[in-house]
Order: sequence, then C-alpha cells, then structure tokens
Amino acid sequence: MTSSAETSSLTPYQFLKYGVYVALLANVFLFLVEEIDSAGAMNASVIGVASFFQIFSTTIDTAAWLALLIFFELETYVLSDNTLRGRTGRLIHIVRALCLVTISIACWGYFAEFAGLLGVSSVNASTCGAIDSSWSVLINLDRFESLTIDPCLTGDWVALTNYERVIASPESYQRAVVLAAVDFINSAAWILVVVVLELEVRSLLASSDRTFLGQAVIRPTKAFLYLVLFMAAVYWGFEDDFLDFWDAVLWLFAFFVIERNVASWRQETAADEITSVTKN
Repeated sequence: MTSSAETSSLTPYQFLKYGVYVALLANVFLFLVEEIDSAGAMNASVIGVASFFQIFSTTIDTAAWLALLIFFELETYVLSDNTLRGRTGRLIHIVRALCLVTISIACWGYFAEFAGLLGVSSVNASTCGAIDSSWSVLINLDRFESLTIDPCLTGDWVALTNYERVIASPESYQRAVVLAAVDFINSAAWILVVVVLELEVRSLLASSDRTFLGQAVIRPTKAFLYLVLFMAAVYWGFEDDFLDFWDAVLWLFAFFVIERNVASWRQETAADEITSVTKN
C-alpha cells in the first residue's frame, strides 16, 4: 500500500478516482433498468436461480465487480501490510473469493445468453399463423420492441427458438450474436485479470515478488488481457452501445488505479527489503 502521508491528502487524482467509483455505482442501476426493460419486452420471467443470473447477468456482474474493486482499493492503497496479514486481510480474501464466484456465475450468464441466441428457425408460411402482436422484435442485444408489422410480408425473418415469442431480422440477429460473444469474452478476460492480480497481491504480502514471476509471466499476461478489454471497449464504441462503452472505459481506468497502487506497493516493499538488509 502507499504511505500514510499520501493517503491522507485528497489530490485532484484522488477526486477523479473516487468520482469514477461513484460513476460505476450509478452504472449498476442503469444496467438494472436496462435489463428490467429487456426482460419485459422479451416476455422473460425469473423462475429460478439460473434464469435470474441469465436475465440480470450484467447488473449482478457490475455490482460484484464494484465490491471487488473496493476491496482491491482497500488492500492495495488504504490498509497497512500488518493489517492485511491479520484477520482483516483474511476476511478481505474471503469476501473477494465470494465476489469472484458471483462474477464467474455472471460470466456463465453471458455465455448462456450467447448460446441462447444460437437457436433460430426461419419464419415461413407454416409459422406465420402463430405470430401476432404479442411477439417482440430483437433490435439489438438486450433491446426489444413490440411487433407492429407482419413479418410474412416484409422480407426475411428468423424466430429465436430459445426465447418466448421473439423474431429478428438477419442483420439484427447477427449483430446481437457478435455483441453477446464480445460480452462473454470481456467477462472472461476480466476474471483472468483478477486472478493474476490476486497472485501478484499475495506475492507482495509474502514479500516474494520474484523477478521471473513479475517480468516473464504476470506483466505480459496482464498486458494481453488489457489489450483484449480495450478492443472490446472500442468495438462497443463503434457499435454505438454507449452504456457498455462508457462502463468499459470506467473499468479500465479503475483498474489502472489498482495497477498504480500495486506498482507503488511493490516499490515500497522493495525499499523495505533493502532497508532491512542494510540494517542487518
């Protein structure tokens, strides 16, 4: 963690950092509203734990990530090393493990959403009779509208067999599939980032941050994962998916903060080890 003198002063950087954390909290509620509207439009309802995580995967994912971020901030910036080696540190690890489990389940929700989109059938004369105004139209991933046209008279359409009374145009369907795949890849990449950070934090607490581990394994792995996450954010930007793009940018900045905390912590640990060796 950083020195107490640094943590006691609120610099413009600190205001910006905590402002980003507040913005991420606001995103939790924005995603919740979006997914409630989406569930209503596609006639989906919660019938169990699995469907709850599938329908509200983004909200659950973002909330668990926010909790995880707060605990990383406590561990890498606020609390002292001695505190982290005691009961408080063990409690943080337990809570963070629970958050990681929740995030992993939410990641499964993203995959389930992607897999659910893969089931389609063509809308033809034999199925037109069953389609009425109670059906919905897939406009984009998690965005549905009421059916106001006759799909049998307006070109090619596909019915989503894993959804209840939902059709889509081929273009909207393909776009939704790609977005769902990006959501899953992004979620999986973030989980791997946390696993690597966990290894790095534990090595610092144990004062065993080896050069090989840091230089040859951890840093290149994190660089690749952050590149994947950056590319996902760029894709959302080009797809005009502002909320996902904005959320991705906030999270990249938030973990830049954590990375900066870890770097400062590593420098302090190295300085303490040099001081200890010099005294001995």
